[in-house]
Amino acid sequence: MKPAAIGGKHEISDSTLRIVLELVDHIDAMVAYWDINQECVFANEAYREWFGKTREELLGTTLQELLGPLYEKNLPYICGAYEGHKQVFERSITSPDGIVRHSLATYVPRMVAGKVQGIFVHVADVTSLKRLEEELREARATAEHLATHDFLTGLPNRALLSDRLAQAMAVAERKGEMVAVLSLDVDDFKAVNDSFGHPAGDQLLVALASRIVSSLRPSDSASRLGGDEFVILAPDLASPAEVDSIAERILANARAPFRIGEATVVPTVSLGIAMYPVHGATPKDLLEASDSALYRSKALGKNRYSHAVS
Repeated sequence: MKPAAIGGKHEISDSTLRIVLELVDHIDAMVAYWDINQECVFANEAYREWFGKTREELLGTTLQELLGPLYEKNLPYICGAYEGHKQVFERSITSPDGIVRHSLATYVPRMVAGKVQGIFVHVADVTSLKRLEEELREARATAEHLATHDFLTGLPNRALLSDRLAQAMAVAERKGEMVAVLSLDVDDFKAVNDSFGHPAGDQLLVALASRIVSSLRPSDSASRLGGDEFVILAPDLASPAEVDSIAERILANARAPFRIGEATVVPTVSLGIAMYPVHGATPKDLLEASDSALYRSKALGKNRYSHAVS
């Protein structure tokens, strides 16, 4: 091999070229050069792992022959590179052993006298980065969920309720509709905790949360404020009669027997209902009005619902 001249002063010996070649083969990425006819002139050993082809097998192979079904997906980037524009993009590649790798590919045009003579290709495995990115996304989603939902029942918490209630009231004002807030309290819940223990009480709360949700319309939502306190938000109401139907379903479903060990309890709940705009112009006013109506239900004997007084 004839030594290559650099700047007319230094030469690269055959041994140096062999070292450079060995270095390129040790790069943890595919490195190659494809000429103006899209034929392989050089490829490092990484192609063996990704495509199952040695350097010798790749020489003279076209990009289309190598990529197969991937060729059409990569074609816009290939064309862009051969038009003289650097291309950087992501692509999933399945190796011969069935392993799917996420890659970051870079196509760089080789320009001579202003004309493209071929393209340099660098393809790095970014699977671990993609996995980390997905884990971070999932962790962020989990953190956001924990910040807005009750840890025990999975229902929205007070913060999310306040946001949804404000939005529902704003929509109701524009449409001339009503929004109902139903405050709910489990009757004699302390007796369950005292008789069977707090774990049994938690089981009952989870069961009641499910029963409450099953009683609602698709547009409604239930929240747990803490302890045995729940709030139901019912938007898009045309009349108070609609919320009465919701309350009656909740009362009926809550009364289904619930097993705690060898014992059976029949839980009941009490409800207080406030309507926007009749009983309040702000979320705070509406929640306070529904809470007052709840106390009235308790005073009247529990296991019932009451409307706020206008």
